[in-house]
Amino acid sequence: MSIYEFPPIKILINAAYWIVTSLSEILEPVAGAYSAAVAIIVLTVVIRAILVPVGRSQVKANVMRQRLAPQIAELRRRHQKNPEVLQRKTMELYAAEKASPFAGCLPVLAQTPVLMAVYGLFILPEIDGHPNELLSHTFFGVPLDAGFIGQIGAGTVSWGSAAVFLTIMVLIAVVAQASRRLLAQPQPETASQPQSQQPAGMPDLTGMMRVLSFMPFMTAVIAAFVPLAAGLYLLTTTAWTLGERLILTRIYQPER
Repeated sequence: MSIYEFPPIKILINAAYWIVTSLSEILEPVAGAYSAAVAIIVLTVVIRAILVPVGRSQVKANVMRQRLAPQIAELRRRHQKNPEVLQRKTMELYAAEKASPFAGCLPVLAQTPVLMAVYGLFILPEIDGHPNELLSHTFFGVPLDAGFIGQIGAGTVSWGSAAVFLTIMVLIAVVAQASRRLLAQPQPETASQPQSQQPAGMPDLTGMMRVLSFMPFMTAVIAAFVPLAAGLYLLTTTAWTLGERLILTRIYQPER
């Protein structure tokens, strides 16, 4: 069975299809041939607005980890010769403060089903038993169901379509770099220790934190493989995330 036949994903695709086609019809008098692309962007903004509580939870968790860093350092000093006690005390501290060193993964996981639904909108010839009308729409002359790598493989890529895809990828990379510079935060104490000094039983978060820091750049690579519509979704959600985090960090960052 195709994953797009899985009931929760199928429901998301049907709902997204109805929203996008309805928005496209509403926007057509203003946006013309770009109405479907604009509808994708509007849908993304609505989805990201719904996911604001997820982003807020992550920002609060990041601020909490910064606040806990001195306490974790003190626990390390006291119990450096007893790794089992250090591990237990550290986990108790995180639990008491309702913080988690893995909070950064939540927003990515939360939007994965939505990205799958947007992807499905532009690869399925039929949706809910009806022809997929969205496959006929374009953005700057590039079909919304076309992918950059797919066009290269088929030998159908043109200078115009290459410019559209590369512009989206570059913009995602620029926003990613801005995120790294403007939202850089110190790593948790457990992640700042070399592997050789990591207490037995304590999770080494260095690798995970490094991967998460480069996740936005991976998004630019993903945009080359997915349909153009999904690339527009990725660009919009990446830009939204930067603005959202800047605002929420200013709100929840403790005064120094």
